[in-house]
Parts: sequence; structure tokens; C-alpha cells
Amino acid sequence: MKNILFFMGLALFASVGAGTSHAAENKGLTLEDIAKIESVTSAQVSPDGKWIAYTQSKKRKPYVDDDGPAWSELYVKPVGKEAKPFIVGEVNIGSVRWSSDSSHIYYIAMRNADTFAGVYSIPVDGGESQKVVSIKSNIMSYTLNKDGDKLVFIARDAAPEHTEKLVQKGFQAKVYEEDVADVKAWLVNLNDKDAEPKKLDIDGAVISAKFSPVNDQLLVQTSPSPRIDDVYMKKSLQVVDLKGNVVAKFKTEGKQGKAIWSTDGQHIAFLGANDYNDPTAGALYVASVKDKTVSKRVSNDESHVMDLAWHNDDIIYIEHKGLESRVVKAAFMRRIASMPLVDYGNGIQRSLSVANNGAVYVLVDTAKHPRELFAITGAGMQRLTNTNPWLDDVQLAKQEGFEYEARDGLKIQGVLVYPLNYKKGKRYPMIAFVHGGPESHRSNGWNTRYADPIQAVAAKGYFAFIPNYRGSTGRGDEFARLDQHAYADPEFTDILDGKLALVEKGMVDGDKVGITGGSYGGYATAWSATKLSEHYAAGVMFVGISNQLSKFGTTDIPNEMHAVHARAWPWDDYQWMLETSPIYHVKNAKTPLLIMHGDSDTRVHPSQSMELYRYIKTLGQAPVRLVLYPGEGHGNRKAAAQYDYSLRLVRWMDHYLKGDGGEPPAYDLKHEKKLKEESEKETEK
Repeated sequence: MKNILFFMGLALFASVGAGTSHAAENKGLTLEDIAKIESVTSAQVSPDGKWIAYTQSKKRKPYVDDDGPAWSELYVKPVGKEAKPFIVGEVNIGSVRWSSDSSHIYYIAMRNADTFAGVYSIPVDGGESQKVVSIKSNIMSYTLNKDGDKLVFIARDAAPEHTEKLVQKGFQAKVYEEDVADVKAWLVNLNDKDAEPKKLDIDGAVISAKFSPVNDQLLVQTSPSPRIDDVYMKKSLQVVDLKGNVVAKFKTEGKQGKAIWSTDGQHIAFLGANDYNDPTAGALYVASVKDKTVSKRVSNDESHVMDLAWHNDDIIYIEHKGLESRVVKAAFMRRIASMPLVDYGNGIQRSLSVANNGAVYVLVDTAKHPRELFAITGAGMQRLTNTNPWLDDVQLAKQEGFEYEARDGLKIQGVLVYPLNYKKGKRYPMIAFVHGGPESHRSNGWNTRYADPIQAVAAKGYFAFIPNYRGSTGRGDEFARLDQHAYADPEFTDILDGKLALVEKGMVDGDKVGITGGSYGGYATAWSATKLSEHYAAGVMFVGISNQLSKFGTTDIPNEMHAVHARAWPWDDYQWMLETSPIYHVKNAKTPLLIMHGDSDTRVHPSQSMELYRYIKTLGQAPVRLVLYPGEGHGNRKAAAQYDYSLRLVRWMDHYLKGDGGEPPAYDLKHEKKLKEESEKETEK
């Protein structure tokens, strides 16, 4: 349930490569285009700074490819030269790491006849991949020691051998939340090919483990159990040896993010919360291994730190503030001021990797392109990849930051995308796209995706409004807490006030405004379609909340909900939770509402959507439809479900914001017709 914005000049970013597409007609993006947009998903520079290994998504084509999530391919780019495809095709490469001598790339994948994901390595100068280790369970992450002779991986305990036979005999009872396999760390001696992995004696569920850069000690993050609520709210940070003895344990509280060793192995830098009730791990802390002290180095009073890395005695971090982001180098031991390596207004930096020579690489998106690999140089940002060259020929709608005043005087920020062929003085229909979390934010970067087809609706003549309502991140701790024990109002009237401001400016037709969002954004949509129904002509709710009381009883994060959202238990404030539930206001519902949900969602149980659907359907005052996606969880991962979702969302909005409205459009999207057409195309080839 967990994006800031700026208006940038894009002349800084030089395109890499060229390409053409059917979209060269300059009619903007289509839903079919969105379904094929790819991006760089991770990047790791080699320790010697000579190579960058990165993964790139490869989308499956709806109706043509077998269904599933996007593939993940591995590319390697020698610094100053063209990238080389290393492992491509129908593969899923994850957790890319370098050996300390920069000679090998390690990664996690299921290859050939693998039943479970294991760790592989491949020489950077050529050669085939070799399996390093695998067990009868998926390896989730791993770490290599400095000498390259030891590897520690994290995995769940393997299922007992008799499990399959018991299933065949019908013994499949599941004990809710108790029969979850534990997550542990295992040690592998890489010099002994016949040695079996050895489970390390570390208390609790091991969430992450990282070898020290100077010895064989491990920095580990653990939680009391592998349940997601414990991982979110009860994570601990400690240094242990390979016998499980605790070398140093650090006092932390609340949410905890990435944790990394200093270059000399004497300190730990990590992202953490101010206290147990802080909704984010947005401050930067440094802990001493020697005396176990913890100090805050970068506060999150007006911003949030999103990623970090060490280089010698410096900490390099990405900071999101307000509507922008930047990359900063902060001296740890020396008394000199912090220095921005990249200042605000130069793209939205998402993650970084730093070589031993100080070279810094970041993944960046802008309003013109999704996430790509960039180098930070003395001359500024240098773009190194162009994953979607055809996108260079597509006309994209104008995008800018939009700040307005909420009814109580609070300044609210958002991203505004104009209709593609916008004409001043004309009023247009609008769709509000609401982010989830609420402890997240949307930046003025690339915001178009399957659930938010923003550039596609702009090409169809809509304004797209993306508000960072109170409770969003990017504006510091105090702003992020403004919605605690303040569900719905005023956080969702912040969204309404953005709409009203655009109507007052003469840009938006107030009678033709829709709203959509997923998770907490789905909650905002449900609230807007019930309590605030008179203001919205259409709504599309995705994996959203309709009943705060039953949400507590069906979610996998009740403790997080209590600590950083509700600040109350249902049994202590029953009436408030009832009154902040959309079902309580269902008699106001006049807004046509399309509800979509994965039927395997554990975060927001699909019963939340079923409740609201049944209430509205029985009341009979507004059109309503419920669509369930088999096997999908808290958001759609597979290509067909993502494309189907986009089609349904846009058709619903077109029907009620541009069309005649009334009864819903036909529920059948006629996928079989498109399938037949694609099959005939393949046959002709």
C-alpha cells in the first residue's frame, strides 16, 4: 500500500539511439503502447568501475505470448562503450551482484530444469553461467564475502519431502499464519563444491544479510517472524559472526529500510523512522559497530531519503523533497558541508550504485521517459540507455507541477498532465489518479503505467491530475503524519480541492470528473464515490478499502495500520472507524463505480471490494461492476490482467465522462476477437 514532482528542462538529457514506431503519427500514447513500455529495473557498477551490469524488463505481448509477468534480462555495459546483452530472452534475472575482484557477475534465477530459484555466476569477459548453489526452496537474496570463498543466502525452510504425497491424499489443511515456513540464512563454502549449505544460528526471521567489506561478519536485519506485519514494524539491526554470535546490536524503533556497511567496516548507515509511529523510514542514520551508538545524520523534517551508498568516508544518498529529487554527497568524518552531486530539477533519481573509484550511477525517470540508467559526471547527468527508442517519436502531453490551497489553508502539491492538444479557454474532462500508501508520493517524472494510463488518457483529451494529498511522503515527517487518526477527511477533500481549483481556473469541466486509484488510492476512490459522490461522475476503485473495521480483521498488516495510520484499535474507536468507511456513506452513492481486485490479495482482502459492490448493487442508486482477477494479489503482475485492467478503466471513464452514461458498457471486452486477429497475423508471417 505503499511517489514528488518538479517542472524540469529536459535539454539536459540526450537521447541514446533512435527508433521509429507506429506512434510516429504524433497522436500520443495508446494503451497498446503502454503495454509494451520497458525500463531499466536495477543497476550495479563493478567495484573497479569498469563495468555496469543492469537488468531490463521485457514485456510479454498480450494475445501473443503466454501470460505471465514481464521478463527480466541482464545487460553489461563496459564504461564508455555499448552495452552487451548477457542473458536475454525468456529469463528472470534478479539480485545482480559483483565479485569483489569484478571478474564475475552473480544473480538469482530459475534456469533450464530448475524447480526453485538458485544463485548463478557468469564471467564478465565471456563464458557460460554456472550454478553456484540451490536448495529445495527459492533463494530470496544472498551476499558474498570479500575473499570470494563464502556466500550466505536467505531462503525459507524447504517443505518436507512427504508434502506432495499428503496433498495427493487430500491432506491440505492450512493453519492460518502459523504454518508459514521460517526464513533463515545459510552459509555456503564456495571452495568446497561438495559441501552442503549450513543454516546459521540467528534468532528470528532473517530479512537481509550483508558481509562486511573487511571480514566475515554479517550485517543482518531480522524480525520476530516472516509475517509482513513483523517485517514492516519490528525489524532489528545487528552484526553477527558466522556462528550466530551477536557482535553489535543497535537500538532502533519503527520502520527500517536499507542498511549498508561503511567502506572500512566500522559503521553502518541505514534508513529509519523517527519513532514507532513514523509512517516512513525516511531519515538517514549511522551506527558505530564499536560502541553501538546510533546517530541521525540526515533528518526527514522536510524531505525523505530514498536510497544510500558509501564511498570512502562519504555517504551518497538520494533525497526527495517537495516536488523534486537530488543526489547528495555528505562527508562522514570530515567537517565540510554536504555537496549536491545532482541538484533538484534534473530528473527523478530512484536508486544508485557507486564504484570504488567514486563513479556514481543512478536510475532516473523524467516526464519524457521511464526509468533509465544515467552516470553522474562533472558535466552533469549522462544518459546511458534508451530502453524504448520508439518513444522518442511519440508526442507526449505537457506535464507540470501544480500547487493549490486546501480548504484549511494547507498547501498541496500535485502533477498535472494536460490534454495532448490543449487549447486555452476550453474546459476538458479530468481524471484524478490517486496514489496508494498513503506513505508514498508521485513525482513529476514518468507516471504512466497500466493502472495509471495517464499519457493515454491525455491523448484522448483528458486532464490527468495526480495529487500528493496530506499523508504523502516527500514533504517531511510532519506532513506524512497529517492523516493519522484523520482518515478520509481532510485527506480526500485535498483531492477534491484540487479539482475545484482547476474548475475555478476554467480548465476543467466540473461535471465530467472521474477518480481512480489503487489500495489507499482505492479507498480515496470509494470515499469519493460515496461520501463525496456529488463531485465525481465516474470512479474506478482498485484493490481498495471500503470498511475500516473489517479491513483490520482481514489484512496482513494490522499492527502497521494501528501504528502509522489509524493510531487506534477498532475496539477502542469503533464508531470513528465505521464513519470513515465508504460503506457507511453508501446511501449518498450516485457515482458509477467500477471495482477491480485480485482474488488472492492479502493486503486488502477482496472481500473489501465485494462488500462495497453488494451494498451499492442492492441499494440500486448507481451503476456498479466488480471484476476479480484470478491469482493476482495487491496489484496485477501478469500481462493479460494488466492490459485488461487498462482497457476496462479507460472504457469506463470514456462511457461516463465523454459518452452518454447510463447503464454500464458491456462487460465482455471481446478478447477472443483480438486473439483471433493476432493468431492470423502470426500465421501470415
